[in-house]
Amino acid sequence: MPLSPLVAVPLAALLSSGLIVALRPLLQRYALARPNARSSHRVPTPQGGGIAVVAAALAAVFVLAGMPGGEIAALAAGAVVLGIVGAVDDIRPLPVRLRLPLQAACVVLVLAAAGGQLLPELPLWLERVLAVLAGLWFVNLTNFMDGLDWITVAEMVPVLGALLAFGLAGRLPADATLVAAALLGGLLGFAPFNRPVARLFLGDVGSLPIGLIVAWLLYRLAGQGDPGEGGLAAAILLPLYSLADATLTLGRRALAGEPVWQAHRSHFYQRATSNGRSVPFVVGAVFVLNLALALLAAATLAVPGWTMALVALALGAGLVAGLLRLFALPAIRNAAA
Repeated sequence: MPLSPLVAVPLAALLSSGLIVALRPLLQRYALARPNARSSHRVPTPQGGGIAVVAAALAAVFVLAGMPGGEIAALAAGAVVLGIVGAVDDIRPLPVRLRLPLQAACVVLVLAAAGGQLLPELPLWLERVLAVLAGLWFVNLTNFMDGLDWITVAEMVPVLGALLAFGLAGRLPADATLVAAALLGGLLGFAPFNRPVARLFLGDVGSLPIGLIVAWLLYRLAGQGDPGEGGLAAAILLPLYSLADATLTLGRRALAGEPVWQAHRSHFYQRATSNGRSVPFVVGAVFVLNLALALLAAATLAVPGWTMALVALALGAGLVAGLLRLFALPAIRNAAA
């Protein structure tokens, strides 16, 4: 494995932080997120830090790998289009009937370029439809799960770090490993500006393309070897907390007849802060859980086979369920307080 992924992390981090410093006055003026009933912040805060994260990641890939073609070019194009959609939505919200088709088109573009088939037992057309729906959901859930200071960092840094480690171990293709390293660096460069209390938010301009890129990385991981060789189980385990929180929350709101496309504060991580838990505790718990899920994912790759995959998935589901349960309960107050 060449050294370019290891170079990509600090390169993208430096580019990301430098772009943030340069862009912050403009974001402060034109992309200010003002508090409302659904916000987790209390003072107007600039958003749009995702411009720097995604731009730095793509720049690092281009610098270290040259102008890409084929699959990486399609991924970059999809990420740029979603970034533009997100930037417009950050400033003036777009209707769902316009957002979803554009998002779906980007997912189809990336999936068509990736090719392959994860489950040969299914008809190819059916797997493609399911993959597009899964990709579209992942793009949106990444956006939904970006509602607290440092939460996306806590969710994505362990995932991307694990993908980088898997690539260095030869379990992920070189192009995907480089992309994972570059996006990891971009997020690390953004992290100091988003730590509680945040001075800058990611914004839809960042969360949407990040969702697309990570979905592609997970798809590539799932396609490594046969389903029983651990790639598919690892790809499910890495984002399992985000998948569970967003999916259960959407299902609960849909059953209650609430408009699921509208912003809200009913995700488990948001309920945790409403229930009296501090932001550092919540993001710390999510980070530690995702590290545990990354270790379980690594186990499925180290010990291939359905037995290990099922055991790891069961353990991961139990850990996620335990944290979701904790977040849903009121914090225990010190009786002397």
